[in-house]
Amino acid sequence: MQELTPQHVQAELDRLNTGITIHFFETTTATSQQAADNIGCELGQIVKSIAFLVDSQPIVVLTSGDQLVDDRKIATMYEVGRKKVKTAKPDQMVAIYGYPPGSMPPLAYRTPDIHVHLDESLQRYETVYAAGGAHNAIFPIALAQLAEISGAKFVDVVKQNNGA
Repeated sequence: MQELTPQHVQAELDRLNTGITIHFFETTTATSQQAADNIGCELGQIVKSIAFLVDSQPIVVLTSGDQLVDDRKIATMYEVGRKKVKTAKPDQMVAIYGYPPGSMPPLAYRTPDIHVHLDESLQRYETVYAAGGAHNAIFPIALAQLAEISGAKFVDVVKQNNGA
């Protein structure tokens, strides 16, 4: 299946009248640390878009680059057993969401109406940086604007005592 590209992400940002432009880097931004190093920001300002399947339903959790998601909290939120919460595999990411690991944006997915959650840990920052659909593409966005365009609500889904 064909991967979606930064052009898909930029088209969605434009459709939503965000005024945001994706920035491209010479080196990879595939991990949160690599992205923070390229941008020159705090690790926590990087938005990780993590794809999960909850009882086969695709969801996305947007969390801070310095945090780890607690699948038990997702299971509780969806009222399913923990074994029903699975991180999407690379082939599932491309098929369902449109993007391979290390490039998944917080919007512009192949499958419409995927439920998105914003972790509360991001509320430490006014401006955050999200992947733009390629391993070297990032865009800055105000957290309030990210919440608005993603339709996400703030929830607590990270493991405790993880550096924040």
